[in-house]
Amino acid sequence: MKSVVDLKDVWVSYNEKIVLENINLTIKEDDFLGIIGPNGGGKTTLLKVILGLIKPNRGVVKVFGGSPENNRTLIGYVPQLSQFDTDFPATVLDVVMTGRLNQTRMFRRYSLEDKKIADKVIEEVNMSHLRHHAIGRLSGGERQRVFMARALASEPKLLLLDEPTANVDKNLDTKLWEFFNDLKKTTPIILVTHDISAVSIYVDKIACLNRRLHYEGTKEITLEALEDTYKCPVELIAHGLPHRVLKEH
Repeated sequence: MKSVVDLKDVWVSYNEKIVLENINLTIKEDDFLGIIGPNGGGKTTLLKVILGLIKPNRGVVKVFGGSPENNRTLIGYVPQLSQFDTDFPATVLDVVMTGRLNQTRMFRRYSLEDKKIADKVIEEVNMSHLRHHAIGRLSGGERQRVFMARALASEPKLLLLDEPTANVDKNLDTKLWEFFNDLKKTTPIILVTHDISAVSIYVDKIACLNRRLHYEGTKEITLEALEDTYKCPVELIAHGLPHRVLKEH
């Protein structure tokens, strides 16, 4: 299976503070990787390195065999939900349609195919009933699904998701995880999350990141690996009982 992302000895620092240290990571065409770790551990920075938005101080980053900057249009990215102007004059459909734009067609009109694809992904994230609503009037979870649809509208060859289920209610949270699980059949996914129980069920591999990549390659995590990542005692709880390994119950 071909690799779509290759990081070798990647270091990133801000103002002489090391954020990522000696990161080595390979993502294959059929991978669904979940990244967990404490706040400030470098998870979002790692995604931005893959996107080419942050240039490492040292190391090599290859995306689809080339530089991240040159192949960024092949990547769909859903950032963490941030502050949003509630008066922004755009509908759900308007925002999702922007996912059909790229550097080669920035000033061209949308085609019927563009609109068909936008409608399809809006339905996939369960937002069809709100397609003509102003995005500024949506809840945080609803906006997150809109941004997910926008990323999917670009028909990405790789999907980067930064806390995609944050602020999403539990019923839709489960549906989104099931959607990711189905999507991984055709698109490699790198997903940052704090939801350890969900990630252990749905993803294929888990990486623990806190400046250094402490664990990667399987979906079972030892208690020792978690404690090494979070730098504190950790107890895994499922159905009221402690478990040393994350597995589906």
